[in-house]
Amino acid sequence: MAKNLVIVESPAKVKTIKKFLGSNYEVMASQGHVRDMPKSQLGFDAEHDYEPKYITIRGKGDILAKLRKEAKKADKVYLATDPDREGEAISWHLSQALNLDPKKMYRITFNEITKSAVKESLKNAREIDMDLVNAQQARRMLDRMVGYRISPILWAKVKRGLSAGRVQSVALRLIADREEEINAFVPEEYWTLDADFLTEGSKKPLQAHFYGTKSKKLTIKSKEEMEQIQKALEGVSYKVTEVKTGERVKKAPLPFTTSTLQQEASKTLNFSTQKTMSVAQQLYEGVDIKGSGTVGVISYLRTDSTRVSEEAAKAAHDYIASTYGENYVSAGQNQKNSGKKIQDAHEAIRPTDLSRTPAALKDSLTREQFRLYQLIWKRFAASQMADAVYETSSVKIDGGDYRFTMSASRVTFDGFMSVYVQEDEKEGDSRLLKGLSTDTVLKLKEFESKQHFTQPPAHYTEAALVKTLEELGIGRPSTYAPTITTIIARRYVSKESKNLYLTELGEVVNNMMKKAFPSIVATDFTANMEGLLDCVEEGTVNWKTVVENFYPDLEKAVEAAQKELEQVKIEDEVTDVVCEECGRHMVIKYGPHGRFLACPGFPECRNTKPYLEKIGVPCPKCGKDVVLRRTKKGRKYYGCENNPECDFMSWQKPSAQKCPSCGSYMVEKGNKLVCANETCGYVMPKKKDE
Repeated sequence: MAKNLVIVESPAKVKTIKKFLGSNYEVMASQGHVRDMPKSQLGFDAEHDYEPKYITIRGKGDILAKLRKEAKKADKVYLATDPDREGEAISWHLSQALNLDPKKMYRITFNEITKSAVKESLKNAREIDMDLVNAQQARRMLDRMVGYRISPILWAKVKRGLSAGRVQSVALRLIADREEEINAFVPEEYWTLDADFLTEGSKKPLQAHFYGTKSKKLTIKSKEEMEQIQKALEGVSYKVTEVKTGERVKKAPLPFTTSTLQQEASKTLNFSTQKTMSVAQQLYEGVDIKGSGTVGVISYLRTDSTRVSEEAAKAAHDYIASTYGENYVSAGQNQKNSGKKIQDAHEAIRPTDLSRTPAALKDSLTREQFRLYQLIWKRFAASQMADAVYETSSVKIDGGDYRFTMSASRVTFDGFMSVYVQEDEKEGDSRLLKGLSTDTVLKLKEFESKQHFTQPPAHYTEAALVKTLEELGIGRPSTYAPTITTIIARRYVSKESKNLYLTELGEVVNNMMKKAFPSIVATDFTANMEGLLDCVEEGTVNWKTVVENFYPDLEKAVEAAQKELEQVKIEDEVTDVVCEECGRHMVIKYGPHGRFLACPGFPECRNTKPYLEKIGVPCPKCGKDVVLRRTKKGRKYYGCENNPECDFMSWQKPSAQKCPSCGSYMVEKGNKLVCANETCGYVMPKKKDE
């Protein structure tokens, strides 16, 4: 009997696929990449057509030896690595490292690890797609250029162990820009006015919201304006001038892509992007299900396509019709057309079998696997179901020259919402608006006025950063999790609760990158580079053209930066703090968590202590100095030097100036000073010498 060898990436897939294919097939794992450019050098020759140099990755020699031995015995070798650029490149590297005969070598891909999908892939075996391989090679070399040429400058400028990256540096810039927006944001006061009305014979009031005049919407900006409006409304009569009823359709959600899965898992399950991808990988590679053995329960997890195969859609529609009823089945495929190139060979992330419900698998999955599988199952089921329908009603109420409005809605057909409702989809109840008609006279019960202040932009969360990177076209599904993991691991960014905050180290690195390598951290440049890589994948652009157009400009920027940064290299700043162990004046040094005091006598004297930078402002609570401090994760804040006896702290830099309105302390917001007392909200320009 003919003997065939199937090579996959992950050892976790071996047992499952072997079971599907039977004794005529040997299944082995490469355990990821087997070749890469050497770590000790740039890895390509810019003088000779940018030809990359590949060597066997350390530790992979034994794996390759075993694969070679089996490949020689096999009549056919099937390369079954993941169905994306990276997987295609691994297959190509395997073909080179194993010196496979092209006549007996086949490339196969499957979007899910199920018996039917794996068997079908063997019928559709093909050659290695060199356009995909070259797109991966170009990406690898571009990342190598940025990392290997710029990182040493960061080492010289700040400290060893730092790194720059083509996507990572842009992500850092986005977080830094958001931090600047937040720090410069000056809140503006506004007021809301609600009115409780009673209809004849009713005891339960209807609450309406102030709209403005009959002709235009108004924003109430001060207490004085609010009082003027309430005075004008004294003694006026109120009546309903318009009642509108209608129907609103809420569309079923799209199935998950990598990005939307990461976002939703972060919001609803509190999973980091890294955790989401790790658990999804387990579900894709296979879990042991009682009665079925090991089987992959979701489709491939790295995709930016919302497409669903006809077979999967039909199976889903059959399941929905039998479980929920024919009227719950979607009329057509729910798919997004973004207009940009997406990896449409892939499908959206979905369960491999919709009839395998979360409840049925609960005993076979870990808690984390169950929660993520349930999210994917519900989202996919919802995407194949009919839209939800609401009955809506809106009412306009006029009194004097002003207008109030009410609106509400209720579900008349739940459709996909019988399976999947997102947290922010809470709807009102229109039963309260029944019985109202034009010219209905209302009696005012009471007004409720509230003061508010506009809020600054929110700090990025992992989910929000992934969404922004995707919208700007930066990176690809496989890069989001490692990018965020890297900037947190390098301590450029700290994560507190769900929010990402720029650290002092991140600020230094970002400012340096913006000054010396503005194009690298420009969002449009990075997005355009992704577009070029897509063109390489399509076969319309030569991959070496992309590389040779990028490298010379980078080299010029590196040379210029080396000269400039030598002039501004940070020297240790000597302080007046005396080392209690040896008597020398301590110096300020940079560490992973920011600045600290160290003895210049190192290594003879290893004394260190926290560096508390005084900002020249007395503590509003006890009068001692306010100092710049950092949380354990590196986020900057201002506190009293007398901590813990004095508990004063502020995220914004306090000013010595007192608020002329309420006497509270002021904080700096860009070029303005804002009262720290939120109920006051006084704002004044900052003096130039502050």
